[in-house]
Amino acid sequence: MKPKTLYLVLCLAGLLLPYSQFVPWVVEHGLNLALFVRELFANRIGAFFGMDVIVSAVALLVFTRIESTRLGIRRRWPAIVAVLTVGVSLGLPLFLYLRESKLEGKPAATQG
Repeated sequence: MKPKTLYLVLCLAGLLLPYSQFVPWVVEHGLNLALFVRELFANRIGAFFGMDVIVSAVALLVFTRIESTRLGIRRRWPAIVAVLTVGVSLGLPLFLYLRESKLEGKPAATQG
């Protein structure tokens, strides 16, 4: 399987799996941000995962900026929107897809 295809499959999983948990929660509680944060950090293991995802999201946003500037990827905004609306699970494979698309367009000698 080509990397681009694999990244698209991971995008689909990165959207469907988290939202399969989030959408029913929103249906039950609405967009109650205070309750969301309270439940996310209800115990140490939840806080562990919450902090891990927050740090990963920030690292990914920094990486997308640096890498897109380095490679000349002009349309990185879909990955940024994906991180902010779904999370790293969608944003990372989407940016890797965009990055792979850019690398495929370059001559082999400049891919480094």
